Amino acid sequence: MNTIGIAVNQNKPSAIEVAKQLIGLLESKGATVWIDSDVADTVERRDISLPVDEFPGHVKLVFVLGGDGTLLGIARKLAVHDLPILGINLGHLGFLSEAEPNDLPNAVDRVLQGDYHLEKRMMLEASVIRNGQVIQQGIALNDVGIAKGSFGRMVTLSVYVDDMYVDKYSGDGLILSTPTGSTAYSLSCGGPIVSPHINVILITPICPHTLSSRPIIIQKDQEIRVKVSAMHNDIGMTIDGQVGFKLEVGDQILVRKSPHYTTLIKWQERGFFDVLRLKLNDPN
Repeated sequence: MNTIGIAVNQNKPSAIEVAKQLIGLLESKGATVWIDSDVADTVERRDISLPVDEFPGHVKLVFVLGGDGTLLGIARKLAVHDLPILGINLGHLGFLSEAEPNDLPNAVDRVLQGDYHLEKRMMLEASVIRNGQVIQQGIALNDVGIAKGSFGRMVTLSVYVDDMYVDKYSGDGLILSTPTGSTAYSLSCGGPIVSPHINVILITPICPHTLSSRPIIIQKDQEIRVKVSAMHNDIGMTIDGQVGFKLEVGDQILVRKSPHYTTLIKWQERGFFDVLRLKLNDPN
């Protein structure tokens, strides 16, 4: 694992400084480094510049400098190539990251020595069907959101699982998430926290109009079909909260487990519940 790609969110205040430090540490240990071409000039290393899309085939793993949002974007780009990712947290919570900038030398040593394990995280694929045709598709590590816009009124979403009718949800929308996404938008809407080692799909209503509407967990291999209904067209679908598609009344959204996974580099001694306690600020 001595050929490493570095993806950087240069909008983070310390990103360029940390990227330069990381390049120096890796090269001092004899590793071959490729840096995202979008920031190569900023870190003054055009000699090792390579677009992230071209990392597959050139690198064995990827360091991602940024927050969870940065890692989500890189994960979607690299999912089909199954490249291991180590997140270095330059953001706020950093649920997906395993290292902090102040521990960079130790993180580099551990990666180069193989002192870690790989954790495969389930992903979702979503398709928008209009008039019998697939018009949009996307892949998500966290979640697929179907919701009204900022000024739209309530939407009504009819949900089917494996073509069996589940319920009709009226409110702001629905979140269909992976276990990884259970600590993201779904959690803020009252969804359960699910261990990432359990491959299931969560269905979480957003501000439902009825008190009986509650989150549901289904098997990983089941397919969800959502029919969209509303008195307006201010409706959309988002992928990981980052990629958006405009929806129309009558559209159907199919969501199922993706055949691709995101592979995260994790330290052996730090488990999921350790991360939860740390990130949710439990003093104990």
